[in-house]
Amino acid sequence: QVQLVESGGGLVQAGGSLRLSCAASGSTFGSLNMGWFRQAPGKDREFVAAINWAGNSTYYAAVAQGRFTISRDNERNTGFLQMNRLEPEDTADYHCVADGRPYRAVLPPTPGTYPYWGPGTQVTVSP
Repeated sequence: QVQLVESGGGLVQAGGSLRLSCAASGSTFGSLNMGWFRQAPGKDREFVAAINWAGNSTYYAAVAQGRFTISRDNERNTGFLQMNRLEPEDTADYHCVADGRPYRAVLPPTPGTYPYWGPGTQVTVSP
């Protein structure tokens, strides 16, 4: 079992930056791919980014490419999402997720791949 808790959300003006963190419990975190999804009010969950278990392969949604950077520190059981040049359209609850299969070779952008979800941290970007 893996438990995830996000932090770092908040209110920021358009063009600003935030760094989200994801603290994971459990000894298997270092063997699991992880990622970030977001959900805006009234909208479906949306894939943002994913990183493999080793931290050397990443995959971004088009909306995140070039503005967001995903990373991880397995020694600290922590994942990160650095978000730059934020836009009002980025306003959402951001959820950290972890894969259910150790050492998966690919990074699917589908919610069903990730059985472990954190409760979320709210990001609000004002115009």
